[in-house]
Amino acid sequence: MSNRKILPFEATHHVRDHCLCLAVQRTARALARRFDDAMRSIDLTHGQFSLLMSLNRPEPPSIGAVAQFLAMDRTTLTANLKPLERRGLIKVTVDKEDRRSRRLTLTAAGHALLIEALPTWKKTHAEIDRLLVDQKPDHLRKILALLS
Repeated sequence: MSNRKILPFEATHHVRDHCLCLAVQRTARALARRFDDAMRSIDLTHGQFSLLMSLNRPEPPSIGAVAQFLAMDRTTLTANLKPLERRGLIKVTVDKEDRRSRRLTLTAAGHALLIEALPTWKKTHAEIDRLLVDQKPDHLRKILALLS
């Protein structure tokens, strides 16, 4: 006879129906697929678009600043930078003030790709906002910002 406790299947349904983390993860994956599909014709993923957009600043940001902005760890960010650097969309340089640090610059090709991608992003975003119009999408953005 086993003394092993059994977790009832109802617990699975309870987590499915109440877990904010699961709900946000599922929604994030669905949104990512939608934006990936939209950006496919310009050879970008939603993550690459966000990363490139985060570099569209007056001064080149540090890797740490971009990682914080995108809520990524530095190792993941560094891995995501490599394909963009190989494509000539970004340039990674040594920080003049702190040689241990790196700065990220959007190249002319990266800037041109962002200009090309922005209408696709706007169109896709408008479609999503229309789906949420009764749910007040700006209110949802504010709620999500509270959690990040």
